[in-house]
Amino acid sequence: MKRKIQNLLNEIRPFIMQHGGDVELLAVKGDTVEVKMMGACVGCSLSSVTLKDGIEQIIKDEFPEIVQVKAIED
Repeated sequence: MKRKIQNLLNEIRPFIMQHGGDVELLAVKGDTVEVKMMGACVGCSLSSVTLKDGIEQIIKDEFPEIVQVKAIED
């Protein structure tokens, strides 16, 4: 599943990069996907919207068994 989620993130990455951001898949733990927001997403007030309404929704649409996507910070 991790590989499939990585492939999905690779498909949406160009849209995130248009605004100077990026996302890295860290782990899939049960029903949770952990990602790291990078670039312009770090500190951006809209990064939570990108995460929840964008990345999380796309992943959950493709993988109904995923309940949440969490951003992990350093």
